Amino acid sequence: MRRGEFITAGILAVLSIYMMWKSTELNVGYVRGEGPGGGAWPFWLSGIMLLCTALIAYNAVRRTSPPSQSDEPVLDSEGRKMILQVFGGIFVFVALVGIISMYGAMLVFLFYYLWFLGRHSLRLSLTISILTPVVFFFFFEALMRVTLPKGLRFTDPFFNWLYTLIY
Repeated sequence: MRRGEFITAGILAVLSIYMMWKSTELNVGYVRGEGPGGGAWPFWLSGIMLLCTALIAYNAVRRTSPPSQSDEPVLDSEGRKMILQVFGGIFVFVALVGIISMYGAMLVFLFYYLWFLGRHSLRLSLTISILTPVVFFFFFEALMRVTLPKGLRFTDPFFNWLYTLIY
């Protein structure tokens, strides 16, 4: 597992540096009269992620985290099975976005992840799976005025009802 911590820290550090570099294609400073430039948030969030990866590596070197004290292999058969289940769920999520909308796909994925993979209670799984897409809908549609993919036409009545709550 210690090797896994170093591999994870290394991959995340490379991704952080890449995202910081790409975000500098936009203005990362303050734009007078407008606020932060378009690259500011990605740049600083990637910088924070880079600091977190340094902490992961530091703890692995010092052997202060439970995985760094373990001599178990990085991935056993149970770990490989879980990775396949998670990536399978993400694949289905992406496939469902065009059919049942981003919000519907989010609901299905969260329920799958919490109920099937996480083994949480049905009540908790349903509560989080239903409330999260609704909160995201109001955040993106009402506050940000950004429309996420709506899927096929049969989802329109649900969104029309939510739009009546906004306006």
